[in-house]
Amino acid sequence: MSRHWAVILAGGDGVRLRSMTRAIAGDDRPKQFCPLVSDETLLASTRRRAALAVPPHRTLVVVNRAHERFYTPLLADLPTRLVVAQPENRGTAPAILYALLVLAARQAASDTVVFYPSDHFVSDDAAFSGQIGEAMVGTARRPDLVTLLGIAPDRAEPGYGWIEPGEPVSDAPLHRQVRRFWEKPTMADAERFRAQGWLWNSFVMVGRVSTMLALIRLTAPDLYRSFSEVTGTLGTLGETPALERLYCGLPSVDFSRQVLSARPDRLAVLPVRGVHWNDLGDPDRVMATRRLARMASLHERPPVLIPA
Repeated sequence: MSRHWAVILAGGDGVRLRSMTRAIAGDDRPKQFCPLVSDETLLASTRRRAALAVPPHRTLVVVNRAHERFYTPLLADLPTRLVVAQPENRGTAPAILYALLVLAARQAASDTVVFYPSDHFVSDDAAFSGQIGEAMVGTARRPDLVTLLGIAPDRAEPGYGWIEPGEPVSDAPLHRQVRRFWEKPTMADAERFRAQGWLWNSFVMVGRVSTMLALIRLTAPDLYRSFSEVTGTLGTLGETPALERLYCGLPSVDFSRQVLSARPDRLAVLPVRGVHWNDLGDPDRVMATRRLARMASLHERPPVLIPA
């Protein structure tokens, strides 16, 4: 029976929000290690969200060793086998490939994995995790596909990537085929996309480990080959030096552009409705999300009883 794993991507540098994180935390920590929206860091929020769908003992966190002083106290409760530390940040594709190879080396190639970026706001974690569960069901029925969670937009957002959905997927009718990706459109195009029922790309992905590895091998063969010298060292004392040698000459590779956009026929999208979602990629979105979170907190707060 296929088990479920989660991988939290927390190795980004968060340069665009550096001034904001410096004002909040007093140092140059990346945004995922900062309490941007609430008293909780984005990484802690993501771990809590992932735990609703996948047991914490099967959740890996991908980090960047340059951020060790920031992530170490936040991950003190995790055994080292669950912390996947890259020597440097080389974009999302190497981070995802490394995590997949770690899982495959642990005899999890036939298992299902959920990838969570660590810089998102989700208004209803329980509802969102219910959609993760539905994507897992879709993966069991169509293990040949990788499913993306596509957010039903509440506004025309030119700063997001969009997914043009196609027909329902056979054997998984709640899922839709992926026709095409549209990255950061004009405002006019974003308005049109929203009117046509297209979806934001959340970059939350669900699929079989083996299926995702095959997709990377197909679309990014040079990157896949470059990791071959590391594969045999995973879980041994040779892993760290082999990774350092590899990452020295490794180019930055974006998973969305290099892998997903290249083969939409290998993908499905599951529409997510009724959940407010934000990618906290720029200061304006952070401030808007903070206001939203503050209003939600006031709404959920129990009424104050005034004595007569």
